[in-house]
Amino acid sequence: MSASNNKPNYRNPWAWVPSVYLAEGLPYVVVMTVSVILYKGLGISNTDIALYTSWLYLPWVIKPLWSPIVDILKTRRMWIWVMQLVIGAGLAGIALTLPGSNAFRYSLAFFYLLAFGSATQDIAIDGFYLLATTEKEQSFFVGIRTTFYRIAMIFGQGLLVMLAGTIQDHTGLAKVDLEVHARPDSAMVQSALTPVDGKAAAVLDGPLRVICAPPMVDIPLKPQTAADVKTLLAQVKSNNLAHTFYIEKKKEAPSETNGIFTRISAAWIGCVTPLEETLKSHFGKDTVVKSDVAGNVGTVRLCLSKPPGHPVVVQLGSKLGLGLGSGDEKSFSVAEGSRFTFDDSNWNLGALAAIQVDAKLTTEARSVLELRSGDIPLAWGITFGLLAAMFLFSGVYHRFILPYPVSDKPGSVSSLKVFWAEFFKTFGAYFKKNNIGVILLFLLLYRFAEAQLVKMVAPFLLDAREAGGLGLTTAQFGFVYGTVGIAALTCGGLLGGILAARKGLKFWLWWMVLAIHLPDAVFVYLAYARPDNLVVINVCIAVEQFGYGFGFTAYMLYMIYIARGAHATAHYAICTGFMALGMMVPGMFSGWLEDIIGYRHFFVWVLLATIPGFAVVKLIPLDSEFGKKT
Repeated sequence: MSASNNKPNYRNPWAWVPSVYLAEGLPYVVVMTVSVILYKGLGISNTDIALYTSWLYLPWVIKPLWSPIVDILKTRRMWIWVMQLVIGAGLAGIALTLPGSNAFRYSLAFFYLLAFGSATQDIAIDGFYLLATTEKEQSFFVGIRTTFYRIAMIFGQGLLVMLAGTIQDHTGLAKVDLEVHARPDSAMVQSALTPVDGKAAAVLDGPLRVICAPPMVDIPLKPQTAADVKTLLAQVKSNNLAHTFYIEKKKEAPSETNGIFTRISAAWIGCVTPLEETLKSHFGKDTVVKSDVAGNVGTVRLCLSKPPGHPVVVQLGSKLGLGLGSGDEKSFSVAEGSRFTFDDSNWNLGALAAIQVDAKLTTEARSVLELRSGDIPLAWGITFGLLAAMFLFSGVYHRFILPYPVSDKPGSVSSLKVFWAEFFKTFGAYFKKNNIGVILLFLLLYRFAEAQLVKMVAPFLLDAREAGGLGLTTAQFGFVYGTVGIAALTCGGLLGGILAARKGLKFWLWWMVLAIHLPDAVFVYLAYARPDNLVVINVCIAVEQFGYGFGFTAYMLYMIYIARGAHATAHYAICTGFMALGMMVPGMFSGWLEDIIGYRHFFVWVLLATIPGFAVVKLIPLDSEFGKKT
């Protein structure tokens, strides 16, 4: 205890280590994963989601370059609690901007603030941990800090997403089941406008709700010509566009503003347009075997019972569950009209949905689709508001609870020139390592496939089934990927660490390479089979995440191997910068690629993209004794 200022030089690490590492993990998972889920719910295209959220990796890419600033200006203790207040302010900004008309643009700006605050906090926390704990405590609490970082991932990617989904369900209209039958004796639909009687719907008494006309859809089993079906679907789309039930796919993002994002987008478009046309012609979503016949179509008219007073998003999709008692879902699909926006101007004009039966179906079948809605901006606004309050409390808590280590002192600004000279000397020493070219290729390409996959997992699981996705609700996604997936990821990582400590990294290296890459094939299965059984989906996600956790152990250990020797801390920080760059660049084009070729072809491409990861592992140098527990 310091006698002069009565501030504690030491405090039991249990009072602050768990809370600090919770606060370190939460903003990272919010920036990297929750942002994707949020923007998918807001209807942003996969291209924009992947491009702009991948840029959020930038603070972690360049983190080694400004870590000296954290060391020199003020104390690490101060940086921790101040950055937590900054993160809280960023989260509050996101919550406040979501209900606005430019939600994507302004919330993304706050996400960048969040990302820089989070990366800066990471620098301060890692340094402070070494200064505020004894060597014995550091060994004991290394597992504790990892555990609470994983808990933060489960909380952010799982429980928070489930909370947003639950609020969304309870702020929407009552769910409506729409029964669909395929019968041989059903009347043929001649026009998509058949359900519409030409009159606007009248105001109905009772709570605001969705009205279906007809309440049950009958579809003839007899196939139609492909041309007739195409005409019918065009009528449905024309009606919905005319009455603004669809929100046009437009760049609502920073690409509309003047500045760096405009220039980046323009350069990107100019470079990839020829490639895009080639991909569309050979592997595009609509590239299918041509046929003169197509499955027949039934239409349903949807409207609200009264003016809603605010925009209401209604989605039509399959009822996911345990695959029990909901009918023959795979024989039916929503061919047009899965997401509608109702407001006071179109609530009674009749949105149309077209439901198509499988052309190969020859016997009577039935299924039950579900109409669900929810106030997505409100649900996420409340969720981010609660998270902002947590971080503001965290900043205040750590302001008073963190100890004041004697060695946690700001550096001398007058020595900044000397410091930078030493920094660049250290930086140069990194690039003089033996086989540095191969090492950099490993850091950038080992997760080349995973970097693309991770950006499209949430859109794939959340997208409607007719768009090629699995149609999970937000709450279901939070459980499947954010809880089951993270638990499997953690188990895989723990097993990888235990086994590597026994026989060394080199013994397990190829097993880990196989584990991180081959389970990506489960997404090929999910994209082609599109199971509606949540148990099957959970198992597939668990397998892929367990393999990723096990295989990622090799990456983390090899970064330690690279950083050994003089300047180990600085060199490890440089490795983490390249690690972030290896995730950032492939992620940027993943959404663009999926939008062109669809989920099925995209996941096949992801499997092919694992080849560079296998190739670089064959080339890297590695001591056979490294990693063994001594």
